[in-house]
Amino acid sequence: MKTDELIDMLATGPDVALARATAGRNVLLVLGALLLSGLLMGVTLGLRPHLGLAVALPAFWLKFVFSVALAGAGWLAARRLSAPGSRLGQLPLVVGAPIVLVWLVAAAVLAQSAPELRGALFWGSTWRYCPVLIALMSLPVFAATLCIMRQLAPTRLRLAGAAAGLASGGAAAALYCLHCPEMSAAFVGFWYLLGILVPTAIGALIGPRVLAW
Repeated sequence: MKTDELIDMLATGPDVALARATAGRNVLLVLGALLLSGLLMGVTLGLRPHLGLAVALPAFWLKFVFSVALAGAGWLAARRLSAPGSRLGQLPLVVGAPIVLVWLVAAAVLAQSAPELRGALFWGSTWRYCPVLIALMSLPVFAATLCIMRQLAPTRLRLAGAAAGLASGGAAAALYCLHCPEMSAAFVGFWYLLGILVPTAIGALIGPRVLAW
């Protein structure tokens, strides 16, 4: 057999086709979970009034990009930790960068605000339930991510579970932006982050049981 024929066989063999099919199913699973979370948010909470005006404001995009960045960092970590013997490399920096940046913006906003307004910027009007709603909305994506990771071979199970929780929490927070009326970086940097960290902590707690193989 010639070298070119061997390469073609390896590139188009049944194992490759199976891997592609599995990857396609996993993508559909995650997209379906995101859709379910979005439907739950739309049916139970609804979109915020004047959403079209809100998306024109930088503050809206700050909280949306913050949420998406943490979701993306969580996906990267989950993907890497799904392989045996994987190393985190620069992932702690990737996870920490959005948090540090939003805290810096929050500190600047609070510093420039009148003292009597700082409490409202931090607490907002929805702090009592914002983290809870984000955590609940993360459950479909959380379950889908853990299901995908169970098909692979993670060995650092607590970190892998935490990564799944971080990814799902960030995704849920991005969806929650469409409902949430809060626009303060100080609110986002604490209460949104708290909501994202709830599934992250749960993932670290249940990872050794759910992801064991």
